Amino acid sequence: MGFRLAVVVIAVGLAFFATKIAAQDVVFDSATVDACLASTPSGAVDPSCIGVASNACQTATPGGETTIGIADCIQAETQAWDVLLNREYKATRKAHAGDQVVLDQLLAAQRAWIAFRDAECALAHALWRDGSIRVIVAANCMMVQTARRTIELRDMR
Repeated sequence: MGFRLAVVVIAVGLAFFATKIAAQDVVFDSATVDACLASTPSGAVDPSCIGVASNACQTATPGGETTIGIADCIQAETQAWDVLLNREYKATRKAHAGDQVVLDQLLAAQRAWIAFRDAECALAHALWRDGSIRVIVAANCMMVQTARRTIELRDMR
């Protein structure tokens, strides 16, 4: 499978899980993710609170211990981090509104980060391609990468 196809497979798979979240009764508290970001000190991009919300979701959601249940909960946390990532990106752009050089570089860096994240998580999926764990590994990669970037963006202000 070519690189682009692998990225598309990951994206389609994650979109599938996003759809499944809406269809199932996933018990997820986004306030846990908000608290994680708020409690993470500046410069600490890998706090232990990343994944706490998805772990709680797995325990609280019927079927949360299955491969699909775990992936649904990880995807729910990824979505919560993505909301925060978009908020932090906009706030960082606003903080540097008078500096076009920084704004241009921020945009370039964000686009490069998206490409890196997608490639990194496609690699994680490929490394585990022979097992059902690949779905969880790829979903977890997206969650962790998104959380870390959210914190990085917050710290740029």
